[in-house]
Amino acid sequence: MPFYFHPFFKIFLALILGAIIGLEREKKKKGAGLQTYSLVALSSALFSTIAFTLGEMKIVDPSLAIMAIGVGMGFIGSGVIFKQEGQLQGLTTAAGLWASAAVGLAIGAGLYSLAFFSTFLILFIFVFFGFLEEKFL
Repeated sequence: MPFYFHPFFKIFLALILGAIIGLEREKKKKGAGLQTYSLVALSSALFSTIAFTLGEMKIVDPSLAIMAIGVGMGFIGSGVIFKQEGQLQGLTTAAGLWASAAVGLAIGAGLYSLAFFSTFLILFIFVFFGFLEEKFL
């Protein structure tokens, strides 16, 4: 079995990509940062790796784990959203955590190119779109 299919590689790669996203959030001094994004990506990769392995053995339908992660992250994300002085806070953090979970799912499914590309796009949104919002909105 090539090393890049090994479950430990998948978990470590998810940790790294989640950490990259989390570092950007740490740099902006957001509440959820390096640890949170790393854990979200890692745990999503772990759950999906287990689900796909059990799916290959015809024990479990992996789509159930994917749906559970999506719903669970929506629940966790709703916990970081709050209203302060008439404005909603935490929406971007909630969306970022959900996206980080999706990166972990992609890695667990072995869709490495999709995970790397999605991580790039998430960072692009956080950095470039954040810059546009500050300058023009």
